[in-house]
Amino acid sequence: MQRPLSITIHLDEQPLEVPAGTTLAALLALQQRAPESVATALNGLFVPREARTGTVLGHGDQVLLFKPIVGG
Repeated sequence: MQRPLSITIHLDEQPLEVPAGTTLAALLALQQRAPESVATALNGLFVPREARTGTVLGHGDQVLLFKPIVGG
């Protein structure tokens, strides 16, 4: 069975087709978003910036980009 060339994810609740094997870091690059400008969640779970490169997206995944919360 061949792997699909592309998958459909949901980015901020909108369907988006991306190449199969796309990582969360690559998605940010495709969207022209600076890595430090957004926080990320995958399927409802926060993904730290340093984990994005190793986080491969799958068909149907829900990705949420939001403003990082900073302060003390």
